[in-house]
Amino acid sequence: MKNFPALEIWLAHRVSYGETDAMGVVYYAEYLHYFERGRSEFIRELGGMSYGLMEEKGIALPVREAQCRYRRPARYDERIYIRTGLQEWGRASMTFVYEIYDERKEALLAEGMTLHACVDVANGKPVRLPSWVQGLFEKKQE
Repeated sequence: MKNFPALEIWLAHRVSYGETDAMGVVYYAEYLHYFERGRSEFIRELGGMSYGLMEEKGIALPVREAQCRYRRPARYDERIYIRTGLQEWGRASMTFVYEIYDERKEALLAEGMTLHACVDVANGKPVRLPSWVQGLFEKKQE
């Protein structure tokens, strides 16, 4: 992505056998798992809390939309890097973007995004993004 957000993290991952198909190539749906791992680490590293703690505080971020564009295959036992960034937040949503790279961080293997609704855990209804959630990441951008 040409204009990847400045607020980002990189997560290393070694492809396991169970993530691949019969040809030793990462199964296409695994990339959504990679996005989830990157997002969870992003919240932990830059937000200072686990996603589980966020839910305990009453806020969940279910996926409303997901996109992935596959560029090159990742294979069994390769080390890949998941780059995750917070692209934007709306009144009651957050959009994360992702890039998956090879071990040298030279070849782009896949890229995508996930759009998340902000939901009150107690009743499952959409709510305005609490200021404390936005504050977790705003202070990191300064």
